[in-house]
Amino acid sequence: MTHLNRRNFLGLATIGAAGLLAACTAKPAHSAPPTMPSDTPRASPAALRSDTAFAALEAEYGARLGLFLIDTGSQRTVEYRADERFAFASTIKAHQAAAILQTREIAALQEHVTFTAEQIVSYSPITEQHIEDGMLLHEVVTAALQYSDNTAANLMFDRLGGPSGLQQLLRESGDHTINVDRIEPNLNEATPGDPRDTTTPRAHAHTLARFGVSDHLPAEKRELLTGWMKANTTGGELIRAGVPADWVVADKTGGGYYGTRNDIAILWPPTGAPLVLAVMSSKDAQDAEYSNALIARATTQALATLTAGR
Repeated sequence: MTHLNRRNFLGLATIGAAGLLAACTAKPAHSAPPTMPSDTPRASPAALRSDTAFAALEAEYGARLGLFLIDTGSQRTVEYRADERFAFASTIKAHQAAAILQTREIAALQEHVTFTAEQIVSYSPITEQHIEDGMLLHEVVTAALQYSDNTAANLMFDRLGGPSGLQQLLRESGDHTINVDRIEPNLNEATPGDPRDTTTPRAHAHTLARFGVSDHLPAEKRELLTGWMKANTTGGELIRAGVPADWVVADKTGGGYYGTRNDIAILWPPTGAPLVLAVMSSKDAQDAEYSNALIARATTQALATLTAGR
């Protein structure tokens, strides 16, 4: 890995649970949703199912759950509502970071990024401390991935041609499902039936696998992406809590209105190929609280289902 001249983030404010909720749920401006497009489910030939167990979790938490797990070695999958749309919320920051790496040389991560107080949006714990001095681009990406900083996400959007630019890049990379329409914080609106800023668990996991596991990105850039995500500070109660203690996890969380709570991750067991997992959830009420435990327990069930099917 190329070692970048990283600044010391000592002295940053400690981010508590309430702050992490605010990261993805700042009230957006509401607007009428467009018509939901039709999607064609793509069932995996080696899919393993545990529908009864996942349905029981939905009933217990009063949520809609979507999940897609793929073993990149055997290509076996575990699926539940894998082709239904969910708002992606801040999990999109992982794809933004991947797009930054795809469109730039590593040396370009030393770009000095400046911004004004007017550009700071809700929940920006890192960027709000650097209005006067700015940040290097790799610091901006780190703030977005590891602290879910929303202004950092918008600064990445600026360098990718906005939501439409990111969507076009993802389309060219093979993701024909995801819709990227708005910036932070409005992309967290998550109104049921609104296709904006949504994807499916299947597409989300495959895109993360494309950037983080396959050779779509050169190895050095891939190592940067996964290294940033391994150091995520917001996921301790989600997928990380649902895997064995000796597994390595690189993840990105997200949360929004309507009980939206998501986590996407690359998982490295002690032996064997990495797994890629997307767990997404939502509820019916706009102000419904999300549950980290649902994501953790769905993760544990997905791994148990995969192990039983081997």
